[in-house]
Amino acid sequence: MSNYPISAPIGVISDTHGLLRDEALCLLSDCALILHLGDVGHKPEHEAILTRLSDLAPLHAVRGNIDRAAWAVSLPATCDLVVNGWRLHLVHDLADFDPDTTCDAVLHGHSHKPRNEWRRERLLFNPGAAGKRRFHLPITLGKLWADASGLRGAILHLPNA
Repeated sequence: MSNYPISAPIGVISDTHGLLRDEALCLLSDCALILHLGDVGHKPEHEAILTRLSDLAPLHAVRGNIDRAAWAVSLPATCDLVVNGWRLHLVHDLADFDPDTTCDAVLHGHSHKPRNEWRRERLLFNPGAAGKRRFHLPITLGKLWADASGLRGAILHLPNA
């Protein structure tokens, strides 16, 4: 399990589906850590999305249901991190989350629906979809702050173009 002592925000992105927008890169440029919650893309060239994100900050990514290209085989189904003492669990589809997992936050994608909700003692955070617009939902990504003040999230909207 990786442990990060950071003071800058954590960028959270999901469901890029082969499209990494310049606006997303701009919003993630001040992040100390970036998390991609799956569905990067299904083509060989979509691996470049992870490379571009890792150029901004250390990157952790999990495999989504469309991530079937040869490069995606090495992506884990889940990932556990500790940031400033806060335990984060990454999974693409919330339906695959084991509720017995010890964590302070479940970061998930898949539904394309942004979510920033505390349920009991656990934050459920979905940054929404940052790739191609689908299902008439907004194009979004997220940021998290994990420090002595608490664990806080924000959903950031990108242009719908």
